[in-house]
Amino acid sequence: MENVRTVGIVGTGMIASSMAVLTAGHGWKTVVFARSQRSIDRCMGVVDGFYGQMVERGLIDGKKAEICKSYIKYALDYSEMKDAEMVFESVLETTDAKYEVFEKLLENCPEIKAICSVSSSIVPNVLAEGAGKYADRILVAHPFNPPHMVPYFEICGADSTAAEAIEYACSFLEEMDRKPVVLKKPTPGFIGNRLQFALWREALALVEEGICDPEDVDTCLEYSFCPRYTSIGIFEHFDNGGLELNAATCRNIWPILSNRTEIPDVMKKLMEEGRMGARSEKKQGFYDWNNVDMKAFSERVTAPYWSMLSWNFPEKEL
Repeated sequence: MENVRTVGIVGTGMIASSMAVLTAGHGWKTVVFARSQRSIDRCMGVVDGFYGQMVERGLIDGKKAEICKSYIKYALDYSEMKDAEMVFESVLETTDAKYEVFEKLLENCPEIKAICSVSSSIVPNVLAEGAGKYADRILVAHPFNPPHMVPYFEICGADSTAAEAIEYACSFLEEMDRKPVVLKKPTPGFIGNRLQFALWREALALVEEGICDPEDVDTCLEYSFCPRYTSIGIFEHFDNGGLELNAATCRNIWPILSNRTEIPDVMKKLMEEGRMGARSEKKQGFYDWNNVDMKAFSERVTAPYWSMLSWNFPEKEL
């Protein structure tokens, strides 16, 4: 990957800001395109905050943080990323917004080898329809937030995407200590969210059926099998236990698992009461968040990932 000269990032939201921390922290010249100076200022603040957390954790010192940030350039014109060979698109989740980005990339960036959309819901074939001659370079590279902390990426190409573009994107992500997985075909929710929301549906069913409270589900997850899956995979686990026992358990449990396709009443009731979660006006959902130390909660969210953040940070300013 030493031939990568410039990484382009289109967008200034949380994902885009985190991606800039990731690419700059690995020594790639990074150009972040923004629509306004206000967006640039907001993005810079988020980037500063992320590097500040690394300093607090002792991963780098203040000087090294400033070196990393020197690799980021903020731009109001696409021509600033004319040398980009890798571009991450992170704009609004609409085809119009994404097609506009692709058009600008066609006009300004002749060196592109892969355009990675971080889209979570628009399938690659639809993206490729608005990519013109870059349809062979379009793919989805779906991260989990924040991508500089969570190493997993889901890669999925369109029918028109060249194998070389997918290989290039995977190599680039691996060079940045990420763990990309290539899907054989697109599916809503990709791998991670299909698994996460299958678990969420069953968690809701347990509460709605009066079997337990939300706190009980969370205690189960935190102190039973979830920690196991930070060091081994689910296929490894059940393979190791034996498929005969596993099949018997499947026969007993699968018939009673939830298969509902609508939002359950227990969730509808909370929403009707305006209890929309931690960030709502009432600051209530399944939990009451009014007196919760949100900084401490945020630290709990990121705690499992800090051990995965061991990069070769750049040694001198760009």
